[in-house]
Amino acid sequence: MPRYALKIEYHGGGFAGWQRQAAQASIQQEVEAAIARLEPAAPAIAAAGRTDAGVHATGQVAHVDLGRAWDPFRLQEAINHHLKPARIAVLAAAVVDAGFHARFSAVERRYLFRLLARRAPATHDAGLVWQVRQPLDAEAMRAGAAHLVGRHDFTTFRSAQCQAESPVKTLDEIAIEEVAVPHGVEYRFRLRARSFLHNQVRSIVGTLERVGAGAWAPGAVAQALAARDRAACGPVCPPQGLYLAQVVYPEDPFAAA
Repeated sequence: MPRYALKIEYHGGGFAGWQRQAAQASIQQEVEAAIARLEPAAPAIAAAGRTDAGVHATGQVAHVDLGRAWDPFRLQEAINHHLKPARIAVLAAAVVDAGFHARFSAVERRYLFRLLARRAPATHDAGLVWQVRQPLDAEAMRAGAAHLVGRHDFTTFRSAQCQAESPVKTLDEIAIEEVAVPHGVEYRFRLRARSFLHNQVRSIVGTLERVGAGAWAPGAVAQALAARDRAACGPVCPPQGLYLAQVVYPEDPFAAA
C-alpha cells in the first residue's frame, strides 16, 4: 500500500482538537471522512501533533496508507473537494516511503502564537488571536523567555493531564516579534523544539504576557521554571492564538510539491 504525507491547514474553532473523539467534532474525523469518500477501507491517519480544541494549523502533517496509487496533486484536490465546507485544507500531498511516520520521523515542530494588544475588539482576526487591551513590554518578555531556552524540566509549564513520560524538553528558540497593526500591536511568539509538552506553549506565552504587562519581573520566569510546580506557572492563555506552523523532517517530503 503506498503511503502519502499530507500537509494540512485548518481553523480550529468549532473543533474539539485534532484527535478523533466520541461525540465531538475533530479535525482528524473530518479528514478521515473525506479520504473514506475516495477509499472506504482506508485506515486511520497519523499526525505530527495532536492540537487542542480551538488551536489552528498552517503546517500540520499527517500520513495515510491507501490501497491504490494516486497522483499526489489529484489526491490533494479530491480530499479538499470532500472536505467542504469545513475550514480544513490539504495544502500538499506527497508519496513517501513506508518508513516515514508523520509523528515519529519529525525532528522539529514550530509553533506561532499571535497576541493582539489594542482596545478595539478584533474583527477580521476574531478567533485567530488572543487579545489584550494594553501594549506589552516586548524587551521584558524577551528577557523572561531567555530563561526557558535550552534543556529544562518544564513541569511548571505543562498540563496536569500531560501524558509525556518525562517533563524534560529542549526548547531551541523563543522569538518575539512586534508588528504594528491598525490602532494596536501584534506580538508574534515563535517557538521551536523537537517536541512539546501538553499546554507548554500556552503556559509559556501566558506567563510571558504577565511579564510584558509588568505583573512579573523577567527573573520570576526563571524562579517559576526552577520550582517544577504547576502552581508556579502564570495563566494559561486561550487557544485561539496558537498555530502549529511547521513540522520539520530530515528530508522535506513536500519539497517537490
